Amino acid sequence: MLARLIRYTFRLFAAFMLLSGFSACNKKLDLIPTSIVSQANQWKSLEDARSGVMGMYGLLRTALAEGNNYWLWGELRKGNFRSVTRPDLKAVIESNLKASYPLVQNATDWRRFYAAINSCNVLIENLESCLKDQRYTEAYYDLDIAQARALRAFTYFLMVRIWGDVPLITTSGEGKNFEQIARTSEAHVLSFAKAELEAVAKDLPFIYSGEDLEFKFPTNYYDRGSGFWLNAPFTRLAAYAILAHISAWQGSYLDVATYTDFVISNADKANVYLTTTDNLVSPQGLFAGGFDNYRQLVAFPFIKDRGETTIDGHIENLTLANTTAFAMSKQLPDIYVPKERITSIFFEADDDRFSINQDVSPPQYRTAYFENFNAEIPVFKKIRVIDGGQFNNGKFAVFNSSIIFTRLEEIKLLKAEAMAVLGNNQQAFLGLNEIRLQRGLPIALVNDKENLLYAIFTERTRELMGEGWFWYDLIRFNKLLHFDNQLTTWTGNGGIYWPVSNDVLKRNPKITQTEFWK
Repeated sequence: MLARLIRYTFRLFAAFMLLSGFSACNKKLDLIPTSIVSQANQWKSLEDARSGVMGMYGLLRTALAEGNNYWLWGELRKGNFRSVTRPDLKAVIESNLKASYPLVQNATDWRRFYAAINSCNVLIENLESCLKDQRYTEAYYDLDIAQARALRAFTYFLMVRIWGDVPLITTSGEGKNFEQIARTSEAHVLSFAKAELEAVAKDLPFIYSGEDLEFKFPTNYYDRGSGFWLNAPFTRLAAYAILAHISAWQGSYLDVATYTDFVISNADKANVYLTTTDNLVSPQGLFAGGFDNYRQLVAFPFIKDRGETTIDGHIENLTLANTTAFAMSKQLPDIYVPKERITSIFFEADDDRFSINQDVSPPQYRTAYFENFNAEIPVFKKIRVIDGGQFNNGKFAVFNSSIIFTRLEEIKLLKAEAMAVLGNNQQAFLGLNEIRLQRGLPIALVNDKENLLYAIFTERTRELMGEGWFWYDLIRFNKLLHFDNQLTTWTGNGGIYWPVSNDVLKRNPKITQTEFWK
């Protein structure tokens, strides 16, 4: 039932992100990704080009959203959340990733990502034919090709973080033999992704349909103004933000510093600014695509006015319950952060996100992130875009929160991390405290490398809770300070990655299981 509803609502995305390709169902994905996008007959007009571009974004959003996989991959393993009653979510939290639960097995399958990759490959190979339509200019062509290459590079980076070595497929011809291609080394895939993003970043605008001082971009991209596009397609800042994260995953912190500095120095050109705590947690704020989307530096929105309301694909589906603020059918959430864990993370009295002031009687609570703290199971409410941001009184909740990969606060903390690693403690100190001050905290008086890194990653834990970063931050942090012996061992033998789906292994004899999961 849920799967049918998701596929139906995704088809409604035709006006914006899902004009083509996204209607492919799981049955097609059980074959090969080349069935997703039509071949040469499709590429004749401006409308065909637009459909191809929107389709590739839609397919990647599917890969991230279906089954709430984005949070299974990035938020739950060894993380802050605990399962209330569900053994499948508990298996993920405990890294029991060979468990036979459908939810876990679904998350091990990378074929949805290859559907998105193949749509990019097909577009790159066929888009030139659309130039026969005089409305489809060279400016459109150059921009759309740049987006396809950037999106493909981003998709490969996402896959590498999940599985490590993955097959590198760069043509639709290879896609026809998808089940006969072996895994490519993680290092090679990341080098490819980085080179692609570096090559096309300058061909992406700061704002779509915005003021173009370079006179190289369509002035009214696909007949829509800048307010329609906001930051939904990949911008120049998005490309540099992704480059920064590829570099961090590689441990190339000089590059991290360069790329994050570009994003921060040029943020105002894309209307990207820091967000207040009130806006961060508001149902009409940061996570509500269409209201404040410029601040979503790299994101995949679900906008109610465009028919994108869904049940699956949102962390609210796992974290919200029937509390005083929400009328929902679930009396308890599926996952929650235990109270002792909350107080160990948010241990400073003036934190706007969550804090307890014990110096007054009775104690004063700031509860922007959590509801029902005094109950046995608190409810994580930081992200709660219900029915387009409205507090409906129905018992059937539907959601519109965006999947945000990165925003300016995250990039500033990433730059602080790079500065600390590189020994520039002063810049690391300044970057860390800019975010602390934004959240009502005093300046942190730390300046040695190890304590700075602890403070920076602690701040990332607080600021980015629920946004799919915890597991990847934990891996990077441990590579720097080696505080977790188990994680150090897993980094060496592939345990930090997810196993490859049994179905993929059966269909492709050239794919071997990651050593740790054999």
